[in-house]
Amino acid sequence: MTTNFDEMTVAELKALLKERGLPVSGKKADLIERLSEAPVQDEDVEEEVEETTVMDVEEVYEEDADEEGDEDVDDDDGFDDDDDFFEDWDEEEDVHVARQKPELDEVTSAALKLRKEQAGSMPSFRRQEWFRYKRLSRTGWRRPKGLQSKQRLNRKYRSSRVRIGHRKVASVRGLHSSGFEEVLIHGPDELEELDPKTQAVRIGATVGNRRRLKIHSRADDLGLRILNRRDITPRGDLR
Repeated sequence: MTTNFDEMTVAELKALLKERGLPVSGKKADLIERLSEAPVQDEDVEEEVEETTVMDVEEVYEEDADEEGDEDVDDDDGFDDDDDFFEDWDEEEDVHVARQKPELDEVTSAALKLRKEQAGSMPSFRRQEWFRYKRLSRTGWRRPKGLQSKQRLNRKYRSSRVRIGHRKVASVRGLHSSGFEEVLIHGPDELEELDPKTQAVRIGATVGNRRRLKIHSRADDLGLRILNRRDITPRGDLR
């Protein structure tokens, strides 16, 4: 028998090349040409032995089934045609639910993209004397003061100062990076008036787990996205 290399996949072609000690680099056409030029190593004999073995096993399997009086014979995998096992398996798999995305027009989408590009070139604003005192390096920006302050005098060897030119695109100012308008809430009742197409939820830091679970549940019903959602393991009376 002659092997049709065109019907084989690249992985199968590479496996044959490895068995024959030939290089496996190149495109599929190169692999086929390399196999065609190489001498065949008892390939036909192996196929005949394999076919004979499979036929013998099938005949023995049918004879055993006739002796036992079975009308239906299962497949090789041992499962019936209804595939109840695979149906149960699909039900147990976790279904990935995509997070909600806002409905944006072309102008807003372009403005968000421009703001993202501007953020890449934004300098890191450091507080005056941040390198000298550790507590100052952890705090935010403060306007430099002092008659001889090198940062106030805008010396080149000091960090940049916050100026009005560092502001981003005004049309998307205050929007989340996803394009949603953030709305801070502290209870599930505040979700009723929100628009899931343009607004997203940010839960307050002081909200407990019991109320968070209620907010999560109600937000899912309304189709609202929670920006700071977190997994809460029910414990104690939360179950």
